[in-house]
Formats: sequence, structure tokens, C-alpha cells
Amino acid sequence: MSPSFTVNLQALRQLCTIVSQRTLQRTSLPSISSQRGYHGSRELWDAAPAEGVAKEDGSNQQDLTRNLEAVKSSSDPPSLVFNGIPYEKIPIAHISASYNNTIITVTDHVSGHMLVKCSCGTEGFKNAKKSTTIAGQSVGIAAATKALAKDIKMVRVLVRGLGPGRQASIKGLQMAGLDIVSITDNTPVPHNGFRPRKARRL
Repeated sequence: MSPSFTVNLQALRQLCTIVSQRTLQRTSLPSISSQRGYHGSRELWDAAPAEGVAKEDGSNQQDLTRNLEAVKSSSDPPSLVFNGIPYEKIPIAHISASYNNTIITVTDHVSGHMLVKCSCGTEGFKNAKKSTTIAGQSVGIAAATKALAKDIKMVRVLVRGLGPGRQASIKGLQMAGLDIVSITDNTPVPHNGFRPRKARRL
């Protein structure tokens, strides 16, 4: 071992002892709540007077709860309002667009009570004609006229499925005079679902 290395090691030990003595001589602690955790030396925390720690912990805990309540109240987003109606109270138009049919159901915001229901079959389409864009558009127009008759002027649209009447039904709702506030896609996506059918031999 070289003599220069031993000198540096001794100086390092002297420095460590000086720092530890100074930290133990401190009587005041930083105002940090015990719930947030203290990341300083554990010796300094144990060497502090117990009464001062208890007083500071109590005051800091009250301040922490006040701050948390203020943050919680400020973090709640303000409700969107459309023509004086909050977003949560706008009726919902559920569009089920399958490959063979398009069904539109308008429900209220409280309990999902059905207000209006229309489908391609009720509009006079049969068999393969139900799975067309024209049928989906006519269903949207019919559902909108029934909703307007019940004094429903704005709706939130929830679309489910990948059928041909998916976009045509939304267009029909707009053509009849309904104001669409939002469009949400609720189409289920399989996460490696059931086994697909056998490939067709040609």
C-alpha cells in the first residue's frame, strides 16, 4: 500500500467524524411530515428531541391534510355544459351496427331507461337489404324524429360493431336535426378470443 493512499484514507476518516459530530449537534429538524418519509440520516432523526418532533409532526400533518383536500377539490374537472345541460345528463344513443342489422336505442342518463328504439326491420327492410348503408341511414332518421318528438335535442352516441350502417346511422341522426355532442366507440376487441373457423377450400 502506497503512503499517499494511507494519508488520503486518514483524511477521509477525519472528515467523516467531523461531519457525524456536526449532524448530531443539530437540534432543529426540517419540517417534514412523517407520512412523506424522512430521507436524511437515521441517527439525526433519533437524536432529535421527542417533543419538538411531535409538535412539528402534528402541525405538518394538519397542513398535509389541508393541502390534500385543496388538491382533491381542484383536481375534479369541471362538468362540460352544452346549452345549459351538463354532459352527464345528456341522453345516450346506442348504435349496434352488426353485419346483418342496425339497431338504435336512445336511453336516459339516469338508469338507462329506453326512450326510443328503431331497427332496419321496423323500417321495412328485409333479408339482405337490412345490411346496407341506406337502411342504416333511414334507421338514424327514424330514431331522430322519434327522439325530437319526445323533446330530445342533444344526444351522446355510443357505437358498437363494424357493420355497414355504422357511419350511415350517425349521418341519419344529424340529418334529422339531432345535435350530436360526442361519439364513442364501444366495439369489443378480442384478446386472442375463440378459435377461428377453418379456412375455406377453393
